[in-house]
Amino acid sequence: MGRRAFFLGRRRCTRFGHTGGELVLSDVREFSVEADSDVRLDLFVAQRAELSRTQAATLIAQGHVLVSGRREKASYRPEAGELVKVQIPRSEKRIISGEDIPITVVYEDDSLLVVDKPAGMVVHPAPGNWSGTLVNALLGRGGSLSSEGEPERAGMVHRLDKETSGLLVVAKTDRAHRLLSSAIAARRVTRRYAVMIWGHLRSDSLTIDKPIARDPRDRKRMAIVIKGRPAKTDVTRLARFDAGDLLRAHLHSGRTHQIRVHLASIGHPVMGDDVYGGGGGRRVAGLPPKRHFLHAAWLAFNHPVTAEPLDFRSPLPEDLRRSLDVIAGEHALPAGKDALAALRFYE
Repeated sequence: MGRRAFFLGRRRCTRFGHTGGELVLSDVREFSVEADSDVRLDLFVAQRAELSRTQAATLIAQGHVLVSGRREKASYRPEAGELVKVQIPRSEKRIISGEDIPITVVYEDDSLLVVDKPAGMVVHPAPGNWSGTLVNALLGRGGSLSSEGEPERAGMVHRLDKETSGLLVVAKTDRAHRLLSSAIAARRVTRRYAVMIWGHLRSDSLTIDKPIARDPRDRKRMAIVIKGRPAKTDVTRLARFDAGDLLRAHLHSGRTHQIRVHLASIGHPVMGDDVYGGGGGRRVAGLPPKRHFLHAAWLAFNHPVTAEPLDFRSPLPEDLRRSLDVIAGEHALPAGKDALAALRFYE
């Protein structure tokens, strides 16, 4: 027999049934329409179910969305008090394979390893990037990875955006994963980034404390949202150039795109950030296509098992060092010198 469970609001349930001898799995979500909700059905579903508008429209067209028990077009505007039920078919689980991809491991023991991720590499497999990711590379090396969470996120305690380079800790055991996750949540892990912004801060240091959530108008972006999750970033100016400032950013939380969203929200987007308004002027910034000037340069924490203090530092990669020289102009640092150390990043 099949088993059904349902929910109201944002809670997720699973429906189990049989069709033609095959097990069918889907998530069913139900949302009540508030009095002030005057939007099209496709936009309502996208916002409430955290989908793209295209995904929502496809579900509506395929009959997976019911408004008080009936099918409606994507252009229909749900009325106050109506109940919108969204059934999201689950895709079959993919097998994540190991791949022979070179990566830079700066530290490794029986519990964890620290990787210096290059720009352009996605951290874990997801739609559109099922291969070539850091997880594929780690599996290709052999050895154990923690099994906490989904298989496609094996070992991943935290993540970096695709075009962000730098240091990332990976758990090899479930125990290390749980302890590292707890340390990050308790702010006992130091994560500091080198970032170049357009324009100049009003002071040498400031704290940006603004909640972040999915952009209700574009589910592929994040935004400052009043009811979003708390997010706090400290920034310190290390150098001021004609086009912008080089900053050290320190994370107190780890929201998706946090540094990029926070800096854009105060009118100083990250140089090269096409998503949040900093993508213009690449020639001025000396940046290659799709690259933004954001590098996870400093990672420090106590070992989750031995409690030994661990401190890792990653110099600016070559593309960002070239960009820094272009931006600095006649004030560029001598070749071969560690730019971040010279600019007192690690102090």
